Amino acid sequence: MLEEPTTTMVEGASRAEPVDAPAVIADDLSLGYAGGLRRGVKAVSGVSLQIAPGETLAMIGESGSGKSSLARAIAGLTSRTIERGPVITGGSLQVLGIDVRRLRRKDDADLALRVGYVPQDAGAVLDPHLTVGENVSLPLFERDDDLDRKVAGGIVAEAIDAMHLTLATIPKYPHELSRGQRQRVAIARALVLDPELLVADEATSGVDATVRATILGHLAEVQRKRGFAAFVVSSEIGEVRRLSTRLAVLHRGALVGMGPIDTVLQEGTHPYVRRLAELAPEHAGGASS
Repeated sequence: MLEEPTTTMVEGASRAEPVDAPAVIADDLSLGYAGGLRRGVKAVSGVSLQIAPGETLAMIGESGSGKSSLARAIAGLTSRTIERGPVITGGSLQVLGIDVRRLRRKDDADLALRVGYVPQDAGAVLDPHLTVGENVSLPLFERDDDLDRKVAGGIVAEAIDAMHLTLATIPKYPHELSRGQRQRVAIARALVLDPELLVADEATSGVDATVRATILGHLAEVQRKRGFAAFVVSSEIGEVRRLSTRLAVLHRGALVGMGPIDTVLQEGTHPYVRRLAELAPEHAGGASS
């Protein structure tokens, strides 16, 4: 468990929160779905975890284990804010001091400006009718529609450069880029507001292994420089190691392991954790990827 936060308080627009409070606190959190094909499905059951400011927690699990549902909830994208989003059916979830289960309209907007979210195949969600620069600048103008265009251009250029894309990428359209480039553009858009928390759900899914390593390297570099907290969903132990030293393992909606990566793999008793260790023996002993 993390240490208790200090009692030093800072005043916000609608709340006061400890300076060193965890960025994310999930306590016995359960998620389900209320409608559509997944009606009545329990996605996550009784998950408790914390993410400290500046810390990256990586989560791994099989397809259908509930990882994406948890990522959406941590990003504030529940049934209260998006159609067919996950429903918090039990426990509690606080993100950056905001009670996600009881989001108010104002807090919903506040959280959207403070959390960067990268969904699976993020490049596919870029607007094909907008240039790269226009796609990345969208969050800036959602926050301030009077923002000076030249100022916005400078911020966009910095975000693009941070993901090691050339400035020649800015006037291009998504279809003119490779899949790996589109993924980096999507990550740049998620980071353009300098968020306090990044939620990345399989951000390199479907990308060539060589390109994947490049994207992960750039993302880790930006996180170290800016110091934001991050929740990163992956299905690869090697990928996890590039981004974090702390691992959470989700299996059929339940948390079956959490702690330092080597400790989880070496000492985990759940069959799924043991299978992970067997499939990646070079990682279980602490070797670098």
